[in-house]
Amino acid sequence: MRKGAERGFRIWSVWDPSQLEADFAPRLEEASEELLLTDFSDETALRETIARTARRNRIDAVLHCGHGSSVLPVVREAWRLGLSTNPPAVYERLRSGDGEGQVPAGAPRVGVETLTVDGIHHVVGMTAQRTTGPPDFLVTGWLHPAPLTDDEQKFISAVVEERLTASGYRFGPAHTEVALLPYGPRIVSCHAHLGGDRIPLLVEIARGFDLEAAVFTGLLGSPPVVPRAFQYAETGFFLLPEGRLETYTGTEDIAVTPWVRGARFPYTAGDRTAPVGDPRTRRAYVVVEGSTPEVTRERVAKARQDLVADIRPVAR
Repeated sequence: MRKGAERGFRIWSVWDPSQLEADFAPRLEEASEELLLTDFSDETALRETIARTARRNRIDAVLHCGHGSSVLPVVREAWRLGLSTNPPAVYERLRSGDGEGQVPAGAPRVGVETLTVDGIHHVVGMTAQRTTGPPDFLVTGWLHPAPLTDDEQKFISAVVEERLTASGYRFGPAHTEVALLPYGPRIVSCHAHLGGDRIPLLVEIARGFDLEAAVFTGLLGSPPVVPRAFQYAETGFFLLPEGRLETYTGTEDIAVTPWVRGARFPYTAGDRTAPVGDPRTRRAYVVVEGSTPEVTRERVAKARQDLVADIRPVAR
């Protein structure tokens, strides 16, 4: 939202209050003409909010920047109003054929970030998953760029672009998760939004390319020009045990470490912490830069050591 406003766009933000974390709300209000709160589970109310806001403020485009069950209601209303380039069926086709249940847990996976402008798909970059390893392979972070050969990148790009073209996707970012199998890449999931877990920040650190800002310039018809990566960037989630947070230290030291490019620890004393592998663990993370994947891995590990948290187990 902030980057769009900085580029001269007037933005009205629609959020479900149950999904809006307290530290985000002031920043959204600052970057938006208005922050509108509505229950996303109420499709009628959500669509009415979109229509009323669009008519009242002469909106030029409606973008759904997240994921979940609210995507299709928003897209359907935007299409009805003539404010979406992509018809609703595109989003259903993008998700068709996902192969999560057919991919071994231990298969390496990469996230492929693309930006489509006027029906042309531009591969921005590929980001490798970091995991706990066997036996569970729980996701613990992301590394950009993924350490792949040129041939591997070509094969992966071809598979992703084929899915985007077949869906009829005309405009917007997409995050496609691809498993690297012995017989070739297989799409696990494909969604029309930016990658989560601060992947756009990793792209910016490693390449000097602002993917979030490029979405707004793409609205004006400008295709992205993506430079080659000149370093690595990694997001690592803070791996906390499940329980109730009593005290913690180290966040100040992490924030001023030279190679740390971002960090978030949205907990206070008394909060419940989630176990490793729970999606809620991704709320707390550190982002680092480095010259090699080994260096970024070591720096993430150092940040995790610097965070000292006293967590009391809670009976289930």
